[in-house]
Formats: sequence, C-alpha cells, structure tokens
Amino acid sequence: MHPSKEIYCEKSDALIGRKIVLGITGSIAAVECFGLIRELIRHGADVIPVITDAAAGLVTPDALEFASGHVPITKLTGKTEHIDLLGDGCDTDLFLVYPATANTISKMALGIDDTPVTSMATVALGSDIPIMVAPAMHDRMFRNVAVSKNMETLRDIGVIFIGPKIEEGRAKVASQNEVVHRVIELLSSGDLKDKRILIIGGRSEEPLDSMRVITNRSSGRMAVALVQRAFERGADVELWMGECSVKLPDGVPTRRFTTVGELSRMTEDIDHDAVIVPAALSDFASAEVYPGKIPTDSPMVLKMTPVTKILPLVRGKCKKVIGFKAESGLSREKLVARAASRMKGYGLTAVVADDTSVAGKNEMSAIIVTPGGEQDVSGTKIAVSDAVLDILVCKG
Repeated sequence: MHPSKEIYCEKSDALIGRKIVLGITGSIAAVECFGLIRELIRHGADVIPVITDAAAGLVTPDALEFASGHVPITKLTGKTEHIDLLGDGCDTDLFLVYPATANTISKMALGIDDTPVTSMATVALGSDIPIMVAPAMHDRMFRNVAVSKNMETLRDIGVIFIGPKIEEGRAKVASQNEVVHRVIELLSSGDLKDKRILIIGGRSEEPLDSMRVITNRSSGRMAVALVQRAFERGADVELWMGECSVKLPDGVPTRRFTTVGELSRMTEDIDHDAVIVPAALSDFASAEVYPGKIPTDSPMVLKMTPVTKILPLVRGKCKKVIGFKAESGLSREKLVARAASRMKGYGLTAVVADDTSVAGKNEMSAIIVTPGGEQDVSGTKIAVSDAVLDILVCKG
C-alpha cells in the first residue's frame, strides 16, 4: 500500500471523491506543498501534482510522488495530460496553484502557455473548472501595478485568490490550514453546506483594576473544535473568540472580545442561521474598576454586580441557538434539570451540559439536552462537536 493511502480520510471525509490538480511553481514556498498535499489527502482528496522546471529545482518529483501517490507531471507529452485532466468530460474538481509566482499569475492572465502549470490553467479556464491561486512573492513584486492588474483580470473571470499574508517584506503564501479550509468550503457537499454558523467561544475577562481581571477556566478548545467540524461539513463559519489559550484557526473570519459588555454589543451584528455558544462568560463584574493597580498592603473588599446575560441577546437575533451549561459536582439528574431549565427559559434549540472539570482538556463527556430528550456523548471534543452539529441538521 502506498504511504499516501495510510492517511486517507484520517481527519474527515469532507473531500472524499474529489480530484484536485495541484500546480506548483518556482517560489521557495513550494517546499510547503508536501504538507498541503498530505492535509488534502487526510480529508479524502486525490491530489495530482504538476510542476514547472523552476519548481523542480526546489521540490523533487520523487518526494511529490511519495506525498501524493502520483508521479508528478513535469512536462506535457503526447498523452495531452492537460486536456485529460482539465478538458471537457474530465472528473477533476479543482485546479489549485500553490504557490503561484508573479510570473505564473501574469502568464495565466495573458493566456501564455510555456509551462505545464500555465497550460493546465488555460485549459481549466476554458473548461469552467474552479481555480484557486495562492500567491507567494516579494512584497514589491506583489505591489507591481502590472501584477495587480493581472490578478484583477483573473478575479474578474472567476479565479479565487487565497492570501497572501504580507510579512517581513514578503507576500507569504497562505497557510496550509487556510488553503484546506477554503478548498473544503468550495468543494464540500456536506450536510451543513450553505448554513451560516457563528461560534462564540473562549472566556471573558472583567477588569478589577489596570492589572487584574475576573475570568473563568476556559481554553477555547471546544469552540475551535466546533469551527473545524462545521467547516469540514460544509458550513460557512464565523468565530467570535474571547481570551483563549489555543491557536485560532486559519482562514476563518474571527472577531475578538474581552468583556461581556463588548460581546453584548457585538450581538447586534448576528444574522446567522445558527449560533453555538460554548464560551465561558463571567456572571459578575466589579461594580467599580479601580484606577491603576489596587494596593496589596491592606485587605480588599470587592463589590460585584451582575453582567448582561448573552444568550437572551443571541436568541433575540437568531432562532437556532445552542448553549452550554457547565456545573461542578452535580448528579446527572440535577445537571440535566438545570440544562433543561436554561433551554426552556431562553428558548434555545439545545443545551450541552458538562462538568467544569473538562475545561482545557481534549476529551469530555456531556449530555445534550433538547426538547425531544437527552443524549449522552463522550470522546474527543471533535467527536462531541459532531454530535452538537447533528442537531442543526435534524432541525433543518
């Protein structure tokens, strides 16, 4: 068995049955293509590499064959590989150029075919096959007026650009995760396709003074897991994240908040099909924020005041809302009762009830409470996320 088969659908089946032709050009960022190929395979894609002569000086055909399971196309032959892969009647779902140099982008816009990658692009454009391009070049090349015009020409005819990220005087290629997310978003036929889902996660922090805050134990892991699985199942996902200790997902529109007050103002912008709120939000804030730092050489008495409840605000803007209820040391019966009370009181679609001990961990046990009954779920937060998202499928 080829090594590429060992990782097939290792992460999801979001791209199962999808064929992607990957054009690799002569940017040093070409070394990133191995990881990208492997990630696409982990989601079920079949990836066929095509490389230019310049790229072949950076990534070897043998390494690409190891990564993809296909002998890379290094030149066009009498087999007319470009027509076979991207012409009429082909079964290719996407032509992805990663990385794309200024040279290749300009040739694509002008219809110049002098490399296997540009010939593939010309045929794809003529066949109405989706095309994604991830630029990578020096910042000054990216800002060149001619290059910019050529990019606009390609956008006008439907080419999708991913990135670049401008850093350190470079137009750096989009991350592998961002590209995978965008590919899944385009090609997924998942059960959440066309649903706009907002995930609100992380923890709030309410200031006591200029240094100290009141907060909760929450890492943001559950929110990130929900974002990942919603994306992989085809949803259009947005993340609103408070303070957290996890890496934010690439390629997902993200807004940050610190206090409950900031989040409450953000709820005015909710226009999504569904909202899921695993965030750990403060119930109280200091009645008065001390100017500067509170002295530490004398006893301190805090006066607290309740903060705005977020779930009713969210429910006022969206019909389908799933909340979370974390408690400590309760029996199953009492935990379910409290979750059911919150669900009915706020008119929620469901409430996920769990124990506070799961905060920051990769695995958890929870009870999903809906108007129709209860469901016990356990395993990784990815697995629990799937069970939560299943509710939105059942509810239409």
